[in-house]
Amino acid sequence: MAPLVEPAAGFKFDNVKRNQLLGDKGYKLPTATKTGTTIVGLIYKDGLVLGADTRATSGPIVADKNCEKIHYLAPNMYCCGAGTAADTEFTTNMISSQLALHSLNTGREPRVVAAMTMLKQHLYKYHGHVGAALVLGGYDSTGPNLFTVHPHGSTDKLPYVTMGSGSLAAMSVFESRWRPGMTREEGIEMVKDAIEAGIFNDLGSGSNVDVCIITKGNAEYLRNYSRPNERVQKEQSYKFRQGATEFYAPRAPRRGQDSAEMDTSA
Repeated sequence: MAPLVEPAAGFKFDNVKRNQLLGDKGYKLPTATKTGTTIVGLIYKDGLVLGADTRATSGPIVADKNCEKIHYLAPNMYCCGAGTAADTEFTTNMISSQLALHSLNTGREPRVVAAMTMLKQHLYKYHGHVGAALVLGGYDSTGPNLFTVHPHGSTDKLPYVTMGSGSLAAMSVFESRWRPGMTREEGIEMVKDAIEAGIFNDLGSGSNVDVCIITKGNAEYLRNYSRPNERVQKEQSYKFRQGATEFYAPRAPRRGQDSAEMDTSA
């Protein structure tokens, strides 16, 4: 029996050579999946507010009109997910269980920076192949904390953030209106307006607005806080009586008659 050989340390690029060989032979290489979402977060005077739309798409198809994109991590922490729905769901579930074990072992409330470190280390291992773009928010012993975690593992810590395909529309609302020391009502209203900006300006975002407010010792999840696309009754009837629209019906040519010489009177 041949002895086991320890793999060399460092990165391996065997798949790069394989993909190059397949490409040279004419095989189409896999491409990244286009996703659509608008998720946001901002810090106000006493805590923070997270927001998300509720549309899940599969290519050009709306797969779910009212899905949940704000995921529970811990009693003092929630996380908005954009990207591949399964990746955001299972990644946040896994980190949530690790935070629960961490809290049981230490006897303390988990810190937001600990969840951020777990998420970035997990995502970096897969170099972006786990399609989870996350907005992480929570309130711990250091106060309110808000992070973005990108699929490749990079992170940002900012007072207001947006992610997803509708992030530019949402950021325009934050850039023009956000200020330090906002009240709870002002923060919720601004998050609602930012998500609605993504809903109305991005085809990948739509349906309703979910909001989560996190303060010291409390987290409130407002499901379907706003319904900007609710279907209403039509203002008038659009039915027409039969025969109201004229149509042209050419006659079929007789045997031996050229189609250009046929009688075209209706």
